[in-house]
Amino acid sequence: MSALKAHEVARYLARPDLREGIFLVYGPDTGLVRETAHTLIRRLSGDDPEAADVIVLDSAQLDADPSLLVLEARSTSLFGGKRIIRVRGAGKNLVMALTQLRDDPGGSAIVLEAGNLAPRDALRGLVEAAKLGRALPCYADTDETLSALIRETFNAQGIRADGDVVSTLLEIMGNDREVTRRELDKLSLYAAASKQLTREDVLRLCADNGALVIDAIIDATAGGHAERLELTLNRALSGAVDPQRLLATATIHFANLRRWRTEVDKGRSPRDVLDSLKPKPHFSRRSSLEQQLRLWSDTALGTALERLLLATGESRRRPALAEPVLRRALLSICTAAASH
Repeated sequence: MSALKAHEVARYLARPDLREGIFLVYGPDTGLVRETAHTLIRRLSGDDPEAADVIVLDSAQLDADPSLLVLEARSTSLFGGKRIIRVRGAGKNLVMALTQLRDDPGGSAIVLEAGNLAPRDALRGLVEAAKLGRALPCYADTDETLSALIRETFNAQGIRADGDVVSTLLEIMGNDREVTRRELDKLSLYAAASKQLTREDVLRLCADNGALVIDAIIDATAGGHAERLELTLNRALSGAVDPQRLLATATIHFANLRRWRTEVDKGRSPRDVLDSLKPKPHFSRRSSLEQQLRLWSDTALGTALERLLLATGESRRRPALAEPVLRRALLSICTAAASH
């Protein structure tokens, strides 16, 4: 079987069963496609990667002359090492040329990088059907694969990460492998001397600080903490955070609170309601959210939402007054929370 499942790719990369042939690395995660192709080429290069003769071709070159792929594959290596042809942006225009190489690649390894390909795609079908062909799908990281990657990266560098580092990174990072690698490299460099990473380090280096400030504003407002609200709001506005963005985020938060409060009114505890959420809120906000659910009634939340919607409308009609409109709305809601 020349078509691998996505979860089999990592194991295959550790021990490829072919040294020559056509290898198709494809999927929607372009960063992971590039990383997988790079790892595969290193494996195929053997004990002396520096001696390998790696030729890189792109789609523009091959669109102009698809036969160039056959010529390169059957040429003799100038350095006497393993001949590897890496093709970026591979597409169905290569099917005719690859048909000539499918059964006789001339000792070369042809590594194709492609986007997401349907099961009936001609290029994917050709490689999956070839005896000397292997198709390696690359799909976006799951929490499981991302957690494993984080741990493997830090272990390889001898870095000890606190217990909440992985969960914090899972919340901050998306599932693009290239972005993930860049962030992990940054953290590894930061901890190269200390060999220690904390959650605070991760937040300082990787988090969207604007998002963290906004969370603090929302929690201060909903929790009735006026002094904290003023401090965090001043910080956000001085950092050029858009007042309308804050109003929109506050509206979403209070709408969520009202939806969660409905579950509490049915007899569930705030903790159970928060535990059932997907994705779960970060543990650092749990106590604040539980307090908010106990603090606000459905009626009071409805009133807060009305204030936010009115403020949003006013800020759009009179953009020059968006900041004072925001301040007035949040302080009014914060005062209401403190009086409950």
